[in-house]
Formats: sequence, structure tokens, C-alpha cells
Amino acid sequence: MMPILALSSFVDALQSVLSGTARGCGWQKIGALINLGSYYVVGIPLAVIFAFVLSIGGKGLWLGIICALVVQVICLLIITLRTDWEEEFCDAFFSKFLSYYHQAKKATDRVYHSRIPENILS
Repeated sequence: MMPILALSSFVDALQSVLSGTARGCGWQKIGALINLGSYYVVGIPLAVIFAFVLSIGGKGLWLGIICALVVQVICLLIITLRTDWEEEFCDAFFSKFLSYYHQAKKATDRVYHSRIPENILS
């Protein structure tokens, strides 16, 4: 059972890194769909087959979860490797730059172009 748990931990670590990459790029919907698909379409049916049909027991349940993790890693790895990272960088950089520029412009307008209401002055 320990080798199965060790394999599960290793594959789960890979999945965590790739899921974090997907979330960081703003692909939450894609990550959620891959997660749901891998567990509900692959993991749970295989866990039931391994554990109850093939009578492997608890090891079969873990093997089903490992299969789901492997499917998830493969899907996320394909997406990650096919990504144009220069384009992702430019999108992130310019959206942040424009956000900061817009905030600075609003603050500058407030400081230099605001008017004090006359009723406060008298």
C-alpha cells in the first residue's frame, strides 16, 4: 500500500503545480472542467471497478484516484506546453500597467482638478 500512496503523493504534487499555473493564467474554468472530468468520468468509475469488481479493495480505490490524477496531469501538461508564454506575459503586463495608469490618472485628476465646494469656504 505504501508504494501506491507514494505514487499518489508524487502525481498529486505535479497536479497541484499545473493547476496553480492554470489558475494563475486565469484559466479557472478550464481547470475546473478538467478536474471534474478526470475525477467523475475517470477516477470514480475506475476506483469502483478496481475496488469492487476486481476485488482489490482499498488499493483499488487509491488506484482509481491515481488514474484521475494522471489524466488531470496529462491534460494540464498539454495545455501548459502549448501556451504561448510571451503572449501571456504581454497580456498580464499590459493589463496591470493600464490598471495602474488608470488609477494614477484618477488620483491626479482628483488632486489637480477638484474644486472645493463654495459652502465649505464661507
